[in-house]
Amino acid sequence: MAATISAAGSISVPAKQQAGTPWYVWCAVLAVTSAMIGGHWDVSWHSSIGRDTFWTPAHIAIYMCGVLSGIAFGYLILSTTFSPQSPLRASSIRVWGFRGPLGAFIAAWGGIVMLTSAPFDNWWHNAYGLDVQIVSPPHMVLFLGLYFVVAGTIILISGHANRVAGKERTTAYWLFLYVAGMGLIMLMFMIMEFTSRAFLHTARPYFVIALLAPIPLSLASRATPVRYAATAVAALYTFVLIALILILPLFPAEPKLGPVYQHVTQFIPPQFPILILAPALALDLFWARTKAWNTWLLSIASSAVFLAVLLLVEWPFANFLMSPLARNRFFGTIYFWYSLPPGSYTARYLLVPQDISGLLEGLMLAFVAGVFAFRFGFWRGDWMARIKR
Repeated sequence: MAATISAAGSISVPAKQQAGTPWYVWCAVLAVTSAMIGGHWDVSWHSSIGRDTFWTPAHIAIYMCGVLSGIAFGYLILSTTFSPQSPLRASSIRVWGFRGPLGAFIAAWGGIVMLTSAPFDNWWHNAYGLDVQIVSPPHMVLFLGLYFVVAGTIILISGHANRVAGKERTTAYWLFLYVAGMGLIMLMFMIMEFTSRAFLHTARPYFVIALLAPIPLSLASRATPVRYAATAVAALYTFVLIALILILPLFPAEPKLGPVYQHVTQFIPPQFPILILAPALALDLFWARTKAWNTWLLSIASSAVFLAVLLLVEWPFANFLMSPLARNRFFGTIYFWYSLPPGSYTARYLLVPQDISGLLEGLMLAFVAGVFAFRFGFWRGDWMARIKR
């Protein structure tokens, strides 16, 4: 893929670009939202019913993301290419003879990859039967496409925010934080098998969280001037997960595949969200006082703050989640997927133990992973704060 990008500072923005948030931005935001809701709904479907058909409402919601992103970004690329009067022509790049914003090309490619994963996923289930794992080859193809859709949407919104002013720029910043929050939901969704509440006294959950969660938090803090940007991103993740815990069990469901070890009469919601909100708030307060720091030094300090605060709140909270006090609809520990063995740690409300040496080694690896995750997020956030294409 060849692309020609001129200096961002040379762009003159036509007045009609500043007439309001374009419809294709809202369409892209809707596409990302549809995929995030559909993904959790799909896992709930598999956990409550099993896999009865490819054409479930949850699957349709997921793949509507590819359709909606194709409509929004396909239109954007074609209209910019073939209309000399397009307001985005001056702020576009050229790829294979087509013109359009950088984010449109990235997200359009992601939509194509998502739709390509659909027959692959269907074949996988037909060949190997029920698949309740998040990490599988067809799902990784789907996640790759979804990643590009989210990344392209964020880049598109960044370029739009940097070309406009006033209330429209403020709206663009909040849309950016919303999509970044959806990105955090996507990343946490990918690792949900490793962050189950039974594992929260082992190092593995903290390693995978530190590897991925800091990216949208640090990116949002650098790409927007919103004071509590990381807190807003983490709050959206927390709110959406709690809403799903409260809403999904309201609908009846029963298993259609075996083996059935748990009595299920309703949709099974996701587990209670990881308490990322606490370290996100701590980071926002910390970053407000360290703006002049070297980026690598800031990444090291941010990883230490993130991991320390996360351990401080999540470790005792894991004990609470296994206690009778959490066995209610709000915390959702009363729900088990139908094939969960009765002797499992989760079903018996027990935490998986880990020896102290393995725990310390794992937490050190988590700290190192966090340093690079924060550095990557700062780098991309600084870039997005300047991009206009």
